[in-house]
Amino acid sequence: MIRLSVNINKVATLRNSRGGNNPDLLQVAKDCERFGAQGITVHPRPDERHIRYDDVYALKDIVTTEFNIEGNCDEKKFVDLVLAVKPHQVTLVPDATDQLTSNHGWDTITHKRYLQDMVKCFKDEGIRVSLFVDPLNDMVEAAAETGTDRIELYTEAYASHYHQGIELAAAPYIQAAEMAKKVGLGINAGHDLDLKNLKYFAEHVPGLQEVSIGHALISDALYFGLENTIQMYLQRLGS
Repeated sequence: MIRLSVNINKVATLRNSRGGNNPDLLQVAKDCERFGAQGITVHPRPDERHIRYDDVYALKDIVTTEFNIEGNCDEKKFVDLVLAVKPHQVTLVPDATDQLTSNHGWDTITHKRYLQDMVKCFKDEGIRVSLFVDPLNDMVEAAAETGTDRIELYTEAYASHYHQGIELAAAPYIQAAEMAKKVGLGINAGHDLDLKNLKYFAEHVPGLQEVSIGHALISDALYFGLENTIQMYLQRLGS
């Protein structure tokens, strides 16, 4: 079974735009789980423009499925947060401080020694680690040498080229997933996966264990409702 982890950053963005607590982020997280999601993902950033650090502590107390925290381990505040909360999984993403959204994976060759240290830091506390990577065999192979448990394949290129040729768009991800399996890594995926492109990806990328989806899922919920939308995504995953 491929797990669906709902990224609730956009819910926090909407809440923050008016102040107060509407929509109620914690209630949305509970409802996502109640409607069938197998995980909750958050990606706090230094400016707290969507998920706030206080949100992460509060979510720790109410998430009953898998809790996944994404972020840049260059930020000491982020590292301290993860070590204090101890989520089931931390996904390390090489974001710049002022970055709008994630747009590339780690260069696991250049930064291998650094990543080895950071992976060990989290794994020593019993936290599963996933590294955000582009679908390149050499990056996947080097990721395994950091000691990480999983990789998260950055799927923006797949989503961008999906309508120009689905098999061609998926090919690098299939190859990267095969390499990940060969070197003993678990496989996650995320970024711009949606109701149109998810089914093919889930059916053809071998060993896929988890997808993290936020922007598209929350946008679809405006039209279809949150419960129905989660069920639609689960159907695309074969759940």
